[in-house]
Amino acid sequence: SGKLRHLGLSQAPRRSTLAYANEHRSWQLYEKLFYHLLDICKGQFGNKHKFHFKNKLLSFDASTIKLCLSAFNWAKFRRTKGAIKLHLILDHAGYLPEFVNVTPGNVHEVNILKQQVFDPGTIVIFDRGLIEYAMMGRWTKNDIFFVTRLKANAVYDVIHSRNVTPDSNLLKDQIIQLKGFYSKQNCPYDLRIVEIWLNDKQQSMMILTNNLELPAETIAAIYKDRWQIELFFKAIKQNLKIKTFVGTSFNAVMIQIWTALIAILILKYLKAKSKLCWSLSNLICLLRLNLLTYQDLWQWIDNPYNQESPPVAGTQVCFNL
Repeated sequence: SGKLRHLGLSQAPRRSTLAYANEHRSWQLYEKLFYHLLDICKGQFGNKHKFHFKNKLLSFDASTIKLCLSAFNWAKFRRTKGAIKLHLILDHAGYLPEFVNVTPGNVHEVNILKQQVFDPGTIVIFDRGLIEYAMMGRWTKNDIFFVTRLKANAVYDVIHSRNVTPDSNLLKDQIIQLKGFYSKQNCPYDLRIVEIWLNDKQQSMMILTNNLELPAETIAAIYKDRWQIELFFKAIKQNLKIKTFVGTSFNAVMIQIWTALIAILILKYLKAKSKLCWSLSNLICLLRLNLLTYQDLWQWIDNPYNQESPPVAGTQVCFNL
């Protein structure tokens, strides 16, 4: 309350005031601001990921945000449930969101993925629930690579088996062709299966890709790095306000989502610029406590725990004794 009075506010803004403002402002402004900040962040992180190859590496996934259908009657998901879906492409160079799209909850992720246009040489990671052989065949024809998990009911012929490193978690490295009628018709190209053993789960995992050149260990590491997009969704939902909303209109919800995405970009930028090895959750927690505190941000971000008080400029009083 003392900090609010210092800003000239007698009390915090009411929820209804924020809801009204969010309903009448245009959410496209926040979308444009997000992509403007994204260009700044890309300049900080560059275009290099942690792997040795030079191909651009992207992950695609979506996360569902549940809403009350009686309050958000425009967000129809099922007959008695409401939801929106946040579709996202994550660039593994800095783990920044390359593309964001918000749709009603009943829009399947593969419909958004099929609309995307990628440059030749790009590697796209996605879950096996998004497998569509016509899309995969089109990507292979245009030299766009994918890495995903093999469906359990996939039918294929083994063309060639490659040698794998003994005493490693690699079990198989095979060149295959799809055998099903529609799958073979839609994707008639040579594909590759890399089977690895997961020690923590005590089971194997079959990875499907159309990249025939990269080492099998690299293919396995690429799919493992898909977990970063899950961590991105987790960070947004746990640390930023996109599960509870101030307003109930479509415009208000979109503003709050884009504001959260803007905040995550700023946080990642601060984390990258800091000399201290922050975890994202600790950075968010301490910034929340210091939002209305007058401090030099760049000094605080490097040394938040041992801030020296600035010297007080004053006149020494001399007593005439």
